[in-house]
Amino acid sequence: MGQIVLMDEPLSNKIAAGEVVERPASVVKELVENAIDAGGTSVEVRLEEAGLSSIRVTDNGKGMDTDDALLCFSRHATSKIGNEHDLFRIRTLGFRGEALASIAAVSKVDMQTSDGVSGGCRIRIEGTRLVTQEPAAYRKGTDITVSQLFFNTPARLKYMKTIQTELGHSIDYMNRAALSHPDIAFRLIHNGQEHLRTSGSGNLLKVISDIYGPGTARKMLPFSGESADYAVAGYCALPEITRASKNYMTVLVNGRWVKNYAITQAVIDAYHTYLPIGRYPIAVIDIKGDPYLTDVNVHPAKQQIRLSKEAELCALIRDAVRRAVSGAIGAPAAKPPKEMRPETEQTSLWHQQERERRIVPEAANTVYRPASHILEARPVHGKTPEAEGEAWSGLPLSAAEGGIHDDMPRVHHAAQLVADPPSREEEMDPRGTVRVPSTGEQHPEEASARKVPFGELEIVGQIHGTYIVAQSTDGFYLVDQHAAQERIKYEYFREKVKRADANERQTLMIPLTFHYPPDDMERIRELRGTLASVGVEMEEFGSRTFVVREHPAWFPAGSEEEIIDALVEQALTERRADIGKLLEETAILMSCKRSIKANHYLTRADMERLLHDLGKAESPYTCPHGRPVIIHFSTYEIEKMFKRVM
Repeated sequence: MGQIVLMDEPLSNKIAAGEVVERPASVVKELVENAIDAGGTSVEVRLEEAGLSSIRVTDNGKGMDTDDALLCFSRHATSKIGNEHDLFRIRTLGFRGEALASIAAVSKVDMQTSDGVSGGCRIRIEGTRLVTQEPAAYRKGTDITVSQLFFNTPARLKYMKTIQTELGHSIDYMNRAALSHPDIAFRLIHNGQEHLRTSGSGNLLKVISDIYGPGTARKMLPFSGESADYAVAGYCALPEITRASKNYMTVLVNGRWVKNYAITQAVIDAYHTYLPIGRYPIAVIDIKGDPYLTDVNVHPAKQQIRLSKEAELCALIRDAVRRAVSGAIGAPAAKPPKEMRPETEQTSLWHQQERERRIVPEAANTVYRPASHILEARPVHGKTPEAEGEAWSGLPLSAAEGGIHDDMPRVHHAAQLVADPPSREEEMDPRGTVRVPSTGEQHPEEASARKVPFGELEIVGQIHGTYIVAQSTDGFYLVDQHAAQERIKYEYFREKVKRADANERQTLMIPLTFHYPPDDMERIRELRGTLASVGVEMEEFGSRTFVVREHPAWFPAGSEEEIIDALVEQALTERRADIGKLLEETAILMSCKRSIKANHYLTRADMERLLHDLGKAESPYTCPHGRPVIIHFSTYEIEKMFKRVM
């Protein structure tokens, strides 16, 4: 007798459930997607114990009659595709016909549904076994409850995380669903506590406010772009609103939340030189295109998809986001710190008076000292710009001609740089609690935006040989001198290396040697032609060594080995040598190494020249690494800190 047998349906459903139902959030995702595909305009999700005890999803969609309600729990039963041609025109979120069968295989399911015509029905299933089928009066729509998840596969339960972690995954998905369908009213309740509510108004910015808070929503920038194949739109945050995780970027393709590294990287690239290292923006990217250009039949979870012309799409997104960000970036402004609350809950008159006196918490034990000794401009003995062999300011101004343009980015007040730490709600992961209270009314001057009047700035002095203090009629400015010159030199070197002759070579008197492990050696042999195309000839020298005898003439002296190492690493990682990216990184490297450092005292003339050159920069508000260059304290904010205005 043969050893190969056909598996029975309950066993095959449990195996399929291993891919479809990984955790409670997987059940939430499948049921909510069914509700969306059914045309529901209101979807409510109720969880008990993060969904391990109970998951209930209610919608007002088109519902089902009794026959469809019974059939929908069969494997590969679907209403969304009828033939193989439909597989390439999918506009629904589901289509595989596996979700309900897989969920029913590892849980107890109780469903009430009605199509509004033939009356309602109720069906109960436990581990693929039909327990109850009966008529039931029910409005049009579906109400499905999944309880005791993994009751018949206890081994799966040991892989579940804490209640908070599992709940976080469900909240994360619900946030993405709300962002992808702002025209649907979503509600999420866990153990009686509401975690998400959207109105279904169709306003994406309102949904962003519901999820990330009104403070973040006010600092989101709209963007859009269109090509022959795709249309992109959405919102991206000002560079001052950053997070430590890429999880705050939501990519939507034809209404489906997907994970796509190339698209998220395109968004990050659009913020190049605007964000600090290790920080990422908040963004919602909505992509529309012909379903023929997308292949969603890659994985049962349907979160990984294949995109035709992906490189062109990424370029479209990068350009659209870059236009929005570069047109709005400005010098952040400081706002007075909030008054600290006493640690106890007492509300006596003494505590109220203390709160009124406590303007800056750290200043309670601070003794006033005159600042004239540190504001006086003085050079460091033995260290002058001439001794460094080059002018320290912006070098030739041809790299930043044109003066101060009318469309220069504006100064945004009430930024967070020297103000309070972000509130708990603002910093919370999108899988956490999503309600953020309103910040209340702002003074008009706090909320306004204005240009930095570089031509009107009057030098006051210098602090600790690091920060330049300048004033104008609207307050005063602090300028990080290293970051300022970094920006000036970066823009100069960026233009310089772009104009360099790629075919001009510099021969080395002593060749550079590079040692690699055997696996990298094989890959470098394959990529030698790619590296040669950007001017780096890798010549084998022994079993694990390459030598380089010449390099492009634009490589800065002293940094040749570092740049070649970076180029080889880029080629190994991306299997290509991106000369544009290399030129950009080289300009950043050169600007950082050749800029004035902290504790370097400048003369008044030096400071004036630095601010003059900074005013001519294309983007004077951040250094190439994304740190702020200049911070503004408005007159109103200063008066408010000193309680001259209330």
